[in-house]
Amino acid sequence: MQKQLLLGVEAIAQAAIDAGISGVYAYPGTPSTEITEHIQNSRLAKERNIHREWAANEKTAMESALGMSYAGKRALVCMKHVGMNVAADCFMNAAITGANGGLVIVAADDPSMHSSQNEQDSRVYGQFAMIPVMEPSNQQEAYDMTRRAFDLSERLGTPVLMRITTRMAHSRAGVVGAAPIEENGLRLPEDKRQYVLLPGIAKKRYRILLDKQTEFVKESENSPYTEYIDGTDKSKGIVACGIGYNYLMEAFNAQVPYPVLKVTQYPIPHKQMERLLNECGDIVVLEDGYPVVENMLKGFPGLDRIKGRLDGTLPRDGELTPDIVAKAFNLPVVEGAPIPELVAGRPPALCKGCSHRDVYDALNTVLKEYADGRVFSDIGCYTLGALPPYEAINTCVDMGASITMAKGAADAGLFPAVAVIGDSTFTHSGMTGLLDAVNENSNITIIISDNESISMTGGQHSSGFGKIADICRGIGVDPDHIKEFRPLPKKHDELCTLIRDEINYQGVSVIIPRRVCIQKQARDTKLAKQANTSE
Repeated sequence: MQKQLLLGVEAIAQAAIDAGISGVYAYPGTPSTEITEHIQNSRLAKERNIHREWAANEKTAMESALGMSYAGKRALVCMKHVGMNVAADCFMNAAITGANGGLVIVAADDPSMHSSQNEQDSRVYGQFAMIPVMEPSNQQEAYDMTRRAFDLSERLGTPVLMRITTRMAHSRAGVVGAAPIEENGLRLPEDKRQYVLLPGIAKKRYRILLDKQTEFVKESENSPYTEYIDGTDKSKGIVACGIGYNYLMEAFNAQVPYPVLKVTQYPIPHKQMERLLNECGDIVVLEDGYPVVENMLKGFPGLDRIKGRLDGTLPRDGELTPDIVAKAFNLPVVEGAPIPELVAGRPPALCKGCSHRDVYDALNTVLKEYADGRVFSDIGCYTLGALPPYEAINTCVDMGASITMAKGAADAGLFPAVAVIGDSTFTHSGMTGLLDAVNENSNITIIISDNESISMTGGQHSSGFGKIADICRGIGVDPDHIKEFRPLPKKHDELCTLIRDEINYQGVSVIIPRRVCIQKQARDTKLAKQANTSE
């Protein structure tokens, strides 16, 4: 096969297509978005009519993928690390139901929080669910291990989690693929009660999962990607997890004098780990994210020998990098020149002409009239309203929390309590919070700032496109207090009046400022011109 220059996420996507998937299910989230986009743009995926539409959120994506696996076909579900929190209910129970068709979950973690609100490590979810976890160290392994993950899932009858980090997701390398295989045929579970998690059945299924743990360890020990590389200097031993192995090779110019255990599959390989502990002095653990393996090894004899993020050998937070690895071994590091002030970290800003700007201009104007007014925001482009020149929002915690936090603050007596949420985030996680507010007629004002796309992650199609007002009416918001508006600078005074009137209404009111994202509009216009030219 011809070598291709692929991002890590593209390698995973291509491997899934070549492994015969029948569907990918996902909600956009950096750094996982391009997996689904690659499949959406794939000629073979189109020819095979592989399912490749976006889901409303990660929970629905996980459940749909499990349904496809139930029917015997291979399914891929993708999300960023915080999406695992949304999908966790189904994810945890899928470990107990098991998989019929191959089921692979890709979680893309974001150490250093480049575009996220925390640094959580999805390997912990793999431990929690007690399923196999794969963590490639380079793009070729990302391709090969994805194909292997589907085979492993079907052979062991279990979902498999693949964990990557931002640098693996968004760096490129040459990847050699393999010939694609056909999709599975429809094949239903032999045990008709396998997926019925009533307590009596779930207890038996849980016992099956526990019994598989020894087999999972053997799979890690026998994985072609698990390597024990002996060294001449036994004063130290190194455990290099996933991309940490690449950083180690870079720091030492591929000439590491110490024994190295390369870990790319979990549960950790016991035989190789015992050898490293028996043969070496201090053990340095290199892992991008939480001290997951380091914590495991603290349970082995020789507590003080285990070095890593917990004892200060490596920083406790942030990404692992080749320079950090080099410093841990007292290797020379070339420090770059100081960053000129002219190009020093400039925070992102709302695009010029963005409709969210007009919303915040009006909201700030109105809230000056209220001493205690607070704005509970959500996750999306509009979160940038926290920064100058707007400084318009007071909270941003998780997807959907704007409405529910505003409700809780109103329950406590705060007035006015305003929620700002985007159209896609509303259908992702905001609708249930709105139902709570409607059921109690909470005194809150909700602004669903609708730019008709999932703009923060690249302008994907929003599940709520053209439906926001209808959804609000269906949930029970008084139709007289569902106000749709086209936000423009020339309509500033009108929008201020509208916001002021709805704030002073005693109950749930919803304002829907709607204007297409200017970046999406520019892309759509360009594509339309190209289509006309080609005709």
